[in-house]
Amino acid sequence: MSLIRVLLAIVFPPLAVFDRGCGSILIVALLTCFGWIPGVIAALVILNKS
Repeated sequence: MSLIRVLLAIVFPPLAVFDRGCGSILIVALLTCFGWIPGVIAALVILNKS
């Protein structure tokens, strides 16, 4: 997990997980619509998995 990805996950979470697949993008985008914090947390969890 690079520093650029972490910063991108904080600023715009769906863009940070664009290479993880369509499902990850949709989940993070949906959570970001419900609230910025859940989207950031989901993006960081997805980025931390690999």
